[in-house]
Amino acid sequence: MPVVAFTPALERFLKAPPVTVEGATIGAALAAVFAARPALRGYVLDDQGALRRHVVVYVNSLPVKDRTRLTDPVGPRDRIYVLQALTGG
Repeated sequence: MPVVAFTPALERFLKAPPVTVEGATIGAALAAVFAARPALRGYVLDDQGALRRHVVVYVNSLPVKDRTRLTDPVGPRDRIYVLQALTGG
């Protein structure tokens, strides 16, 4: 089963230890996390269920491609990383 890990910066606000979940897509894996920790949803997703602009998600070392519907596949040995995106100038 995939493991979802959140940025350490999030720990300042919410408990977000790495968690092993079931799910064949990014959306399903995140939904499993949010079922157990609903407060994390608002940090990661917007009102339409897409990734927030300031959040980036990687599967292993590759960024997810579908930021809106979260349909990128994940395998049982994958690690999903949820991070704050760096922006600015």
